[in-house]
Amino acid sequence: MSGQVLQVDVGDLVFDVRVDGPEDGRPVLLLHGFPETSQSWAAVTPLLTDAGLRTYAPDQLGYSPGARPAEVEAYSMPSLAQVTVDLLNALELPRVDVVGHDWGANVAWTLAAWHADRVRTLTAVSVPHPAAYTVAYRVDPEQKERSAYIRLFWQAGKAEDVLLEDDARRLRRMLSGNGDTGIPAEAIDQYVAVLSAPGALTAALNWYRAMSSGTRVDKVDVPTTYVWSDGDVAIGRIAAEACAEFVTGDYRFVQLPGITHWIPEQAPEQLAAAILDRVAGS
Repeated sequence: MSGQVLQVDVGDLVFDVRVDGPEDGRPVLLLHGFPETSQSWAAVTPLLTDAGLRTYAPDQLGYSPGARPAEVEAYSMPSLAQVTVDLLNALELPRVDVVGHDWGANVAWTLAAWHADRVRTLTAVSVPHPAAYTVAYRVDPEQKERSAYIRLFWQAGKAEDVLLEDDARRLRRMLSGNGDTGIPAEAIDQYVAVLSAPGALTAALNWYRAMSSGTRVDKVDVPTTYVWSDGDVAIGRIAAEACAEFVTGDYRFVQLPGITHWIPEQAPEQLAAAILDRVAGS
């Protein structure tokens, strides 16, 4: 990814933020998921900046070496939403178009729900509104099966050992699938290198360990696009289609056939088109 990497102070935390595009471009915040970094937007960013947008892609909490608190509660959804608002303040960005993939989508949903004054539009990728996911988990046995991997991630110590043993074989397999995910091998190497640093994988897994069914995310009123792929092993159709029930603003549901969970790498042109369409229409 071209552009520059800024070191941004947010209280006691220091975030690495990739910035690209024209300085006067409309600001777009790109939030990555697990187990990736801001590098996951490498194929999407040029398509957005060529359209005149200015992109800000942070390595999120736990992924930036200078923003890796040890406490599990630091990774709760209210905390993640607030630290993202604090990051926007540090970047002097009063209002942005927000794009989030995977866990980044969860943060994006909470920003749009709890800090709607900071979000011009929302494009959520792969992961639906948290309430839609909860509904599907409770009523759809298939979604419960799809989510079974999370039980491993909750096991402190064991999950780290399992994912990193044998040169992070399982972590690499998660990202590469059968070689059909579109994630470049060099990017996978970079993600593994980041998460192999002391404490890094624990910080990333703390996003799962801080999950709470008691965290209620309000319906979203900002203009929203949800992008889902039918080859996603983690999110099934019931969860995806339930998402519409939790958006009261203008809503678009974009389905990508034959694409896996890793939409930003595997379908960057289609994703960028959905983002640009949402941004231009609001």
